[in-house]
Amino acid sequence: MTRARNWTDEAIRRVEADANRSADTHLLTFPLPAGYAEVGLDLYVKDESTHPTGSLKHRLARSLFLYGLCNGWIREGTTVVEASSGSTAVSEAYFARMLGLPFVAVMPATTSAEKVALIEFHGGRCHLVDDPSTVYAESRRLAEELGGHFMDQFTYAERATDWRGNNNIAESIFGQLVAERHPVPAWIVVGAGTGGTSATIGRYLRYRRHPTRLCVVDPENSAFLPAWSTADPSVTTARGSRIEGIGRQRVEPSFVGGVVDRMIGVPDAASIAAARFATRRLGRPVGGSTGTNLWGAFRLLAELRAADPAGGASVVTLLCDGGERYARTYYDDEWLRAAGLDLGPYTDKLMRFEETGEWGGPTPGVSI
Repeated sequence: MTRARNWTDEAIRRVEADANRSADTHLLTFPLPAGYAEVGLDLYVKDESTHPTGSLKHRLARSLFLYGLCNGWIREGTTVVEASSGSTAVSEAYFARMLGLPFVAVMPATTSAEKVALIEFHGGRCHLVDDPSTVYAESRRLAEELGGHFMDQFTYAERATDWRGNNNIAESIFGQLVAERHPVPAWIVVGAGTGGTSATIGRYLRYRRHPTRLCVVDPENSAFLPAWSTADPSVTTARGSRIEGIGRQRVEPSFVGGVVDRMIGVPDAASIAAARFATRRLGRPVGGSTGTNLWGAFRLLAELRAADPAGGASVVTLLCDGGERYARTYYDDEWLRAAGLDLGPYTDKLMRFEETGEWGGPTPGVSI
């Protein structure tokens, strides 16, 4: 074999060896209000923060590197460039360093300082842009200038992961639920950043013929919800999402709306209030996208309870990353005030839910 092929073989071995050393992530039970467990309603949270790089994006980064290597796009000495809001770049920097490759992350200037520090810790370089919508073009430009490869998670996320199984996140969830009282959940709730996770789970549900429905929760200023609800993939928004990791100004190529059964819009203040609520309930900080997930999951559980008070069911969602990455944003009251975010109405709603189990009527913001 040629030197190039030998290098690729060794690179793939290293990436797969890393997967073998990494245990599966935990599926936690989330404490629900009194009256839920008694009627057989359960909420599970898959803790993706336990990956080596601390987030759900570790799975995606591994798949993208394998995809790039097997397609011949990533070779010895290739500079890897990625457009990212932070977490994917952290994970890709980890794999790039493992393979001895230079890595550049093109990110919005608003990306948390904690994520920037993590990328640099793993040997990556951060290239910040003021306008989030320019990350794609700037990534392509840099990759061409450096003679590198633009990883392009937003295009390849849905195809780099084997949705039929091969230890993807959907297969892992169902394997971990097998001994629970409701091993086939009524709903799985996820956000969309690239759209890769929702595509993988939605396809898997259909492939395995599970009755489970997929709900995608979407933050303010994201194009996914309005595009899905109007069946118009050309929808764009004027500003980027404040909930890092999810929500996009355009419908990304990896978003497969046909596998989504329902979408729920979640105001940013609700996402952050739910993240802080979860931090108190779990005893550890969680990120903003986890709050978005939980807001949707709580609503669906309340609907299940109201529709069939005696019927049991389970709902599964994701703990995407830890809240330590957002100490200077979502957990900083001064930052919230400067951003004009009032958590009060949403915190009150969550406290009522905790005390009474009732979700109640609408709250400020748009929800479908």
